[in-house]
Amino acid sequence: MKKLFSCLAAFVRREPVLFAALFLAAAAAIIVRPQPSLYVQAIDFRTLAILFCLMITIKAFQSQNFLDFAAARLLRLCKTRRSLYLLLTGLVFFSSMFVTNDVALLTFVPISLLIFKRVGLSPMKLVVLETLAANLGSCVTPMGNPQNLYLFSYYEFSALEFFAQTAKIALPALVVLTAMILFLTKKSEDEPHEFSGAVLQQQRVFVKADARTLFYAADFVLCLLTVFHAADWRLALMATCAVMLFCDRRLFAKVDYSLLFTFAGFFIFTKTLSTVPAFSNLMQSALSGRLSTYLTGIAASQIISNVPAALLLSGFTQNGPTLLLAVNAGGLGTLIASMASVISFKLYSASEQAKAQEGQSYMATFSLWNFALLAILGSLAYLL
Repeated sequence: MKKLFSCLAAFVRREPVLFAALFLAAAAAIIVRPQPSLYVQAIDFRTLAILFCLMITIKAFQSQNFLDFAAARLLRLCKTRRSLYLLLTGLVFFSSMFVTNDVALLTFVPISLLIFKRVGLSPMKLVVLETLAANLGSCVTPMGNPQNLYLFSYYEFSALEFFAQTAKIALPALVVLTAMILFLTKKSEDEPHEFSGAVLQQQRVFVKADARTLFYAADFVLCLLTVFHAADWRLALMATCAVMLFCDRRLFAKVDYSLLFTFAGFFIFTKTLSTVPAFSNLMQSALSGRLSTYLTGIAASQIISNVPAALLLSGFTQNGPTLLLAVNAGGLGTLIASMASVISFKLYSASEQAKAQEGQSYMATFSLWNFALLAILGSLAYLL
């Protein structure tokens, strides 16, 4: 029994969001006791299939070093601290639109830590900027983050409707991030403004392109067509599995299946609760207005993260555009508002620079900048 509790505790520490999703789904099922057919009806298999296809296809491109290769080539152009900040933050912002915010951070934060160690600069502020850039850049596209993919499918947005909403966050975010970088990289005596490019010239990464790359590219195009309702998700799922089995079956082991099960758990939890009239009426009443939906989406994201917030609240409101803005703006704020923020925090905390200095200042800087941008961009997105 003691060993069982130890295993359970380890699982909760490792996958807290997944545990919460499964626990809530099980608790709702035990209390409400819906018809067994509801469990199948509750799960949005289209969203799960597209999410799986995108995750494994992105892993395929990662295995061939495409992002690392592009970053290494571009870094050779940097001559100043300002250009280095602009490039690395920009790479995260724009790449997160296509490879998701967590993949962008997993790719570029380690590169940033290595480069800043070699040039003798503190990487803490840059890592926070990259985290902001990942969460804000990923909000632009349906495939940028899981909640966007789900909401795009759930509310059946057209491409024009979707981009009209996300631009309200992305465009001001790009201006604000640029202004922050220009301010942070002003010339100072504490840090060198210019440095020799010799260190950056040493960044050499070789892309592993081969015949498989053509299959990966074709599969990624099919995934995009599926996202925008131009291809059937069943075809995309079968094609993706076939491509990966043929090209590199090891990629199946690299998919984040916990995210898929998290989605399934929240699907069941939300659908089960929606069958309880009293709770359903209460939630619909709380989410009846545009402002109440917006504030509830942001507040819920701060506590349970923006992906679960989107899954939970979508079952009780038809105000899709406002909820889309809310959970994307809600990715700012607390560390757990977006799981991507936790990734960059862990990467930085494990680095030599964090252990040597500034171990306590990361959270203070992260919280100050995140809540400031949440207030600024959150207000702008609602008013635009």
